[in-house]
Amino acid sequence: FNPVTTIKYAVPKTAHVRLEIYNAIGQRVAILVDANKQPGYYDISLNASHLASGLYFYRMYTANFSKTKKLMLIK
Repeated sequence: FNPVTTIKYAVPKTAHVRLEIYNAIGQRVAILVDANKQPGYYDISLNASHLASGLYFYRMYTANFSKTKKLMLIK
């Protein structure tokens, strides 16, 4: 993506959701979501204009779920 992308996610039941962005060496560079969410579909915009080109990971987790995916930022 360059430099804005949308991350979509679903919440099956009410939960505290946290969505974080990490760089390739594991440093957290942003927290996009840190809130209680009701069941439903959500999308969040990531503006990475302040980040360098490279590989990033986003991690979404709740008390019972965790998922990590990668992103490639090309400027």
